[in-house]
Amino acid sequence: MSNWLIAQEGTQTGLYLSMAFALAAAVLHAVFGALQKGRHDPWISRAGIDVFTFSLSVPLVLFVVPWPEPHMWPIFAGAWVIHVIYKILQAMTYTRGAYTVVYPVVRGTGPLFAVIGAGLIFGEHFNAVQWLGVGVLLGGIYGLALYNLRKITVNRETLVPALGFAVATGAMVALYTTYDAYGIRATADPFTFLAWFFLIDSVFMPVVCARRMMAMPREDLRNLLKRGFFGALVAFCSFGGIMLATRLGPVGQAAVLRETSTVFAALIGWVMLGESTGPRRVALMAMIAAGAVIVQLAA
Repeated sequence: MSNWLIAQEGTQTGLYLSMAFALAAAVLHAVFGALQKGRHDPWISRAGIDVFTFSLSVPLVLFVVPWPEPHMWPIFAGAWVIHVIYKILQAMTYTRGAYTVVYPVVRGTGPLFAVIGAGLIFGEHFNAVQWLGVGVLLGGIYGLALYNLRKITVNRETLVPALGFAVATGAMVALYTTYDAYGIRATADPFTFLAWFFLIDSVFMPVVCARRMMAMPREDLRNLLKRGFFGALVAFCSFGGIMLATRLGPVGQAAVLRETSTVFAALIGWVMLGESTGPRRVALMAMIAAGAVIVQLAA
């Protein structure tokens, strides 16, 4: 499988696969965000997910994928630091704001920085129409932020901090997308990077939240772990998908295409979490998605 995927790099088939992986990651990341934001405290939810991410990664790194090359260990260390900061900011964001309010800002802020990073690191450059698409996407993001600042009344006292943390989290999304794209391209086998990344990345939150998890009522802990197992499977497919997309195709395009997740997030927030969305916010989220589509079609 690895050899076949590597052979598709730089080909038209590889580009199509990159688009498919990025779109699948968009849907799955919206589901993942809803799982973390859902019933439990976001810190606890992420810890429950990471318990199973770690457990599922152990047999993969021991028995399935090749051992990492020596030069990969500093890369893994950098990825761990970046993702720890990202997880802290993400939990602080979800603690303070409604999912359908903060998620579009988190996911929409990332592409601008990711596109810039891809240009600086990988030499990828957008044409004028693609930059127009980025502008449409950003217009939807900040239009949504301004709308929320004016209209939202529930938890109003935490809305401004929530949006601030959402922007900071989006910046970390761009950083990890660019950095991890560098990491997955630095190893001969992309699945080696993914398996070891998931193992290393999943240690922090369970350790930080261990005492709180052990203090939970047994039934609540059981429900948390059920959601955690499902969330870990989603995380493998979502993050794995976007990383394979950046290995097979342009990093900037994959990062932007993934942000169509805002549309799926609106539907999930409405159907699963009972959050009111409203036609104007839906239109602004659709504008974010439309910007991503323009970027892709103009490539």
